Amino acid sequence: MVDMTYLFQNLINALQWGSFYALIALGYSMVYSILMLFNFAHGDIFMVGAYIGFGVATGLVALCEMGAIAPPGWVILVLTILISMFLTSFVGMFVERVGYRPLREAPRASAAITGLMIGIILETGNLWLLGAQRVKFPSLIQSTTYNLGGVFVTNKKIMIVVVSLSLMLALHLFIKKSKYGMAMRAMAFDYVVVPLMGVSINTIAAMTFAIGSALAAVAGILFGVAYPVLDPYMGILFGWKAFVAAILGGRGSIMGATLAGFLLAFIEIFVPIIFPSTLRDLIAYSIVLIILAFRPHGFFGEPYSAKLRL
Repeated sequence: MVDMTYLFQNLINALQWGSFYALIALGYSMVYSILMLFNFAHGDIFMVGAYIGFGVATGLVALCEMGAIAPPGWVILVLTILISMFLTSFVGMFVERVGYRPLREAPRASAAITGLMIGIILETGNLWLLGAQRVKFPSLIQSTTYNLGGVFVTNKKIMIVVVSLSLMLALHLFIKKSKYGMAMRAMAFDYVVVPLMGVSINTIAAMTFAIGSALAAVAGILFGVAYPVLDPYMGILFGWKAFVAAILGGRGSIMGATLAGFLLAFIEIFVPIIFPSTLRDLIAYSIVLIILAFRPHGFFGEPYSAKLRL
């Protein structure tokens, strides 16, 4: 007999964990759909965004203490998210301009290696600036636990899921309804012809990196709120798992990357309920491999996608 309380408790945990994967996976999916390259530095941009959020939040708290004002914690959190999204978007655009734009017509393997090197630079740069010690993300909002029929849910978990889903919906509407979103979809459909129609690939590429990096920053801040310990290598594992989610979701699919991110989290959370926890990753990625064997283009990927330039 399955304990439904335990089941729902793990469902809440999976929703929170899936929010991180999905937000990061969106950046991978967008860049791959438009530029046909894998931004392997994206996991470390998630780390950079978390540290930028840490710096912004710490600075705002210090300013409030100096000014003897005490705004609600959620106000500081909202300001932290907005400022960090803005700053991290410039990190993403800088990575695109310096690291990827010169290699746009180069073999894709060169761009992939460049992404790995950029990630290492971001990690070692963090170590050089802040040292190897972990930092504690400021506690901006008081944690409140709600008992819903034996299922314990905190206000932080609810906020993380709601904020993440809201941003995913906003991105979906931007891609579907806006002029720039239409240009991004057209570029993803035909990388060669669309620039001939007056659409600047440099503008679209920079915007894609900016949006993906801003979403990764939100994921980093929300992770800091839930698990307030940051370290320079936190982006490696998250980056690779989000990359798997992006591939599983399908090239350029916002909905696919979102669903795959949550699915991966559900598998990782629920597998240890039945099997030993040491088999978690083995079983989780075996399931992913089986899905890709039957859906090689991912959940919502299209077989008409342009051929990868090798």
